[in-house]
Amino acid sequence: MIDIEIIRNNPEILEFSGKSREQSFPTEQLVNLDKTKRSKIVSVDSLRAKRNTVSKQLSTVKEKPIELIEEMREVGTQIKILEEEIKNISENLSEILLNIPNIPHHSVPVGSDEEANTVIRTIGDPPDFSFTPRPHWDIASDLGILDLESGVKLSQSRFYVLKGKGATLQRGLINWMLNTHISQNNYEEIFLPYLVNRETVLGSSHLPHFEENMYHDLEDDLFMVPTAEAPITGLYRDSILSIDDLPKRFVAHTPCWRREKFSAGKDTRGIKRVHQFDKVEMYKFVKPEDSFTELELLVSDAEKIAINLNISHRVLELCTGDLGFAAAKSYDIELWSPGSNEWLEVSSCSNCTDFQSRRSAIRYRNDEGKINLVHTLNGSGLAIPRVLIAILENYQQSDGSVIIPEVLVPYTGFDVIK
Repeated sequence: MIDIEIIRNNPEILEFSGKSREQSFPTEQLVNLDKTKRSKIVSVDSLRAKRNTVSKQLSTVKEKPIELIEEMREVGTQIKILEEEIKNISENLSEILLNIPNIPHHSVPVGSDEEANTVIRTIGDPPDFSFTPRPHWDIASDLGILDLESGVKLSQSRFYVLKGKGATLQRGLINWMLNTHISQNNYEEIFLPYLVNRETVLGSSHLPHFEENMYHDLEDDLFMVPTAEAPITGLYRDSILSIDDLPKRFVAHTPCWRREKFSAGKDTRGIKRVHQFDKVEMYKFVKPEDSFTELELLVSDAEKIAINLNISHRVLELCTGDLGFAAAKSYDIELWSPGSNEWLEVSSCSNCTDFQSRRSAIRYRNDEGKINLVHTLNGSGLAIPRVLIAILENYQQSDGSVIIPEVLVPYTGFDVIK
């Protein structure tokens, strides 16, 4: 949630944010609501002060004037009316603010959509095949490690079953990525619930704008996690951390569930865009002055996975029109997919500044004892299905087999699928 002080003192910042994201925000309505609320608060305070003064006066006299008593009753009624009006205005303000995305950092390139994203760097060369590389759905199906039909039979379209060495490869990949982030990148592993309450996804900013894309248990009002970002954000909801606690760096593996309502009809072949997928998530709680440095380190940590897999990758800086709802600045990491002939996004690393921490009331006490909001960052390290796709398509052989990347062999127990 953006700071109300921006609405109050610099509404032009919100106007610029809307234009850069190609969205329209009710800035004038917010300014007027805030002014009205503050005016009513002043009136309530004045009436309360008057009531307190008169109450003290009445307590010192035996004969209490009926007129004054009646006047105080009327004051009490006015206070209740104003309090209810303030409550309604506050709820209206909150509802509007919850639907306004974070303000892009000044360094983010302005653009309308992904076409305006900037390639920062490309590392590694695509493999040179002596044959025409095949897409992963053909490779995996012929090897008997991917069963899309059973996914449909058990659930519906966009679910899948991994078998044999395909399932082992996924498990090994998850374990290796977790171990890499723990031992080399200084993250603490945590295990999280896969269902979270409404307060958690509201605090992480997945509600209200992302609600129709999440799976929801109506009876208990619980949501299946769209990403581990949601429950990790909620770990310190309504908390005040010590400055000595920061930074906190967590890594977690979870399944993720998304209804993919925003991408109906897109990428229906294979496992590029599915309803359930596994992901290793990196997350940081940091001091505000460190957050953009920590963002660059987060990107580097995600890149290490691609580099160690020896798969060509590139890093993109997202433009304002392609930023996520909570992000002030983001980079995407993409792996080259030769069989599908495209770049696959496997990680989006974002600095959400104080957007999530304001919604979740996550604070810290600095050296002077002042309480400030922390900054939060998140990034995939990495998303499993698309990494599997990249491995299958980059390491495919002319005989239909797939070589296992060297770093994964200790985790799979085999060096080839054939």
